[in-house]
Amino acid sequence: MAGADSTVLVTGARAPVALHLARLLHGAGRRVILADSPARPIAAASTACAAYHRLPPPRFAGEAYAQSVEALVSAEGIELVIPTCEELFYLGQLWRDRTMPARLFAPDMAMLSRVHDKHAFIRLAQSLGLDVPETILLQSDADLESVHGHSRELVFKPVWSRFARDVLLRPSPDELTVIRPSPAAPWVAQRFIAGEEISAYAVAIEGKLKALAFYRSLYRAGKGAGICFEPVEDPAARRFVETFVAGTAWTGQISFDLMREKDGTVMPLECNPRAVSGLHFFRDARRFADAVLDDGPEVKPDVARLQTVRLAMWIYGLPAALRSGGLGRFRQTMREADELLDWPGDPAPRKAQWRALAEIAGTALRQRISLQAASTRDIEWNGPDQT
Repeated sequence: MAGADSTVLVTGARAPVALHLARLLHGAGRRVILADSPARPIAAASTACAAYHRLPPPRFAGEAYAQSVEALVSAEGIELVIPTCEELFYLGQLWRDRTMPARLFAPDMAMLSRVHDKHAFIRLAQSLGLDVPETILLQSDADLESVHGHSRELVFKPVWSRFARDVLLRPSPDELTVIRPSPAAPWVAQRFIAGEEISAYAVAIEGKLKALAFYRSLYRAGKGAGICFEPVEDPAARRFVETFVAGTAWTGQISFDLMREKDGTVMPLECNPRAVSGLHFFRDARRFADAVLDDGPEVKPDVARLQTVRLAMWIYGLPAALRSGGLGRFRQTMREADELLDWPGDPAPRKAQWRALAEIAGTALRQRISLQAASTRDIEWNGPDQT
């Protein structure tokens, strides 16, 4: 897919997973170019980064973004492009609409859109014979009215969303007044599942698993993205992932939010066809690149300790611990967890996170939004109708 001396473009350089992927590929002898729209993303400071290219924000300057990516791919002799965040969907549109000289490590745009859609994904999983929770598509006030009577048994979320943003967990009927579903901005009402949440990160090529890691988030940034991760294993969860990637002939990265019920049944909640934090449980660069780029055998996670970003833990984890009375647990976690930004011979990204945070904070202040919303504002993809 990409030879030992090849040049790979990793996009989404703001994300710790992009930094980690760049380090793995660089460690396996690839030349890694990074790209994103922030001025100073953390991955750009890494010794794994041969060059960083700043791109226009795809959500707000789509055509300029497409032209810049096309020029970058040609100028740097890129053979493979690996997205890590929601810029994936803008790249999917670009590869759909133009003839590009490099490969995009992802399925076609139709499949990407289908699995990112929280209703269409559940229907697809069901068609593959997998257990799924009852999930109802809401596109009108009438659809919403039809579930009012049992709202306490449901979870409501926008079809196109991330970080558990706007999720209503078992709300009262009165709380549903904030929802205004439409064909352009649909929601789903999904049966609430009691159990243990499991996150999955996988890489597959033509439906065959090449890497797979399961983990659970011990701390989160608000209700959404995890910031401290514990590796787990679950045979039923593996069967789910294997069945899904085989049934879709998946090529690329793919991630799932799953729930394990008390009887061991694993149910899917949603799918993200991109990188997530499970990638941090892989550190053997050559084995990872051999599996993912050279069609070698599946690589297993080789990290067993807790992984975290300490800066995020101070910002989000400590306040949560103080509110819940869990300060002792917070201290113990901070002692036991490895800083996932640390890497032998590559200290700069850990220092660079302060500059990256300052840039995100500036956006948050200007736009009067949260830090988390500001971190992805310019790359979010909210379905075919971006209005």
